[in-house]
Amino acid sequence: MNRHLAAAAAVLLLPVGVLAATATPAAAAPAPDAAPAPAAADAASPEMFAAMQRDLGLTAEQARTRLARDAAASRTEADLRKTLGGAFGGAWLTADASSFVVGVTDAKQAAKVRAAGAEARIVSRSAAQLDAAKAKLDGSAARTSATSVAGWYVDVATNTVVVLARGGTAAATDFVRASGVDAAAVRVVASTEAPKTLYDVRGGDAYYMGGRCSVGFSVTGGFVTAGHCGTVGTPTQGYNNVSQGTFRGSSFPGNDYAWVQTNSNWTPQPWVNNYAGGNVIVAGNTEAAVGASVCRSGSTTGWRCGTVQAKNSTVYYAEGTVSGLTRTTACAEPGDSGGSWLAGQQAQGVTSGGSGNCSVGGTTYFQPLNEILSAYGLTLRTSGGGDPNPPTGCSGHEFTYTGSLSSGGNAYQPGGTYYYSSTSGQHRGCLDGPNGTDFDLYLQKWNGASWVNVASGTSTGPDESVTYSGTAGYYRYRVHAYSGSGSYTLGLTNP
Repeated sequence: MNRHLAAAAAVLLLPVGVLAATATPAAAAPAPDAAPAPAAADAASPEMFAAMQRDLGLTAEQARTRLARDAAASRTEADLRKTLGGAFGGAWLTADASSFVVGVTDAKQAAKVRAAGAEARIVSRSAAQLDAAKAKLDGSAARTSATSVAGWYVDVATNTVVVLARGGTAAATDFVRASGVDAAAVRVVASTEAPKTLYDVRGGDAYYMGGRCSVGFSVTGGFVTAGHCGTVGTPTQGYNNVSQGTFRGSSFPGNDYAWVQTNSNWTPQPWVNNYAGGNVIVAGNTEAAVGASVCRSGSTTGWRCGTVQAKNSTVYYAEGTVSGLTRTTACAEPGDSGGSWLAGQQAQGVTSGGSGNCSVGGTTYFQPLNEILSAYGLTLRTSGGGDPNPPTGCSGHEFTYTGSLSSGGNAYQPGGTYYYSSTSGQHRGCLDGPNGTDFDLYLQKWNGASWVNVASGTSTGPDESVTYSGTAGYYRYRVHAYSGSGSYTLGLTNP
């Protein structure tokens, strides 16, 4: 008998002292008690649930439902962005996350959106056109100042680029005109925001470099944080004032990211401080959708939650503009700079800056994590404690996920949930497991009542690959640690 038969069943948050229709597909969707989507909610810590209830005004059950919908929306957006191509006009969850809306510039494409379980909305401008308009504003940043413009961002829900005007709208309107951007694509909105840098190690812990900032996420050899917290060569001390490391890369303004190489006194771990006596485990780095709930950890205000308002935002700090930030409704204060942002267990970015505080509320921006990892060639530490860093043999795939398993354990990807394929085509998965182990890979499809294996890789080694030509439907990958433990990488390419 095959041994696998049994297994097959807008101020910078500077350092302190410086302040440095539903998302779940509607038609033929997996039943709630059988679908993997709730796993995304189960993966969140009790402390995160408590913070979401406090800051988003949710009950415990509403927070669980919200996380499941957020995870489903992230997958659906990624699929439709590819399927719709140039007709994709952005995607967002409504305020209560009860509906996931996708903009399309071609009414003939709306059926594809509805087939994926989302609400279609016909819009005038594609996401690419909105990004191009914002890029023009980025190129004209020198024509204005932080005293008249607080920043600008693409607002997919209104299909416009929003420019935040301070002290009246005249100067902001002149800035838009001088940039050459089509005025019809821009909304100038009066704002009292005054973004500034915030000077302030597990994610969310304090560290010191003349002021205080917060650790973002552990990477191989160190951690990532905000660029405004230090320049290349700046030494750091940990929360206990023990010598910790040195800034090896830093970019600010323009960007707001940096990485610190730690010394032998410190071991980077895939954890974020939950400020309730424990940790949240970092499982991966799948980007959340606009409208999704996010929570942040920082050394001044601990856990705080909100929702994603916009991506690719430009903020005008006194020190200069920073582009590519994500705008949120969460609050933050000086010393929280550089701290961790999570959607469930998925790492999102590091705190940059914002307006307001955690007494009156505010707007906070974070620098997306994936850009930092790419800029410096860093590897995010994910769940698995002291296990070897995730292997990287499965390259060249459309999506990449990482995780860690103990012997006999299972994980479902992407992100503890499933994905929807709206067309027939080839599904390809590549598993790179830890050396000396036996990890297996199964592709499963929902048949209307249960998940069924449709392809599998079950050799005696750590690495597997599967290829399957299938019809439209709901799919997920199951990673199984048949023997041995450690971190893995899963590369996926879908129709």
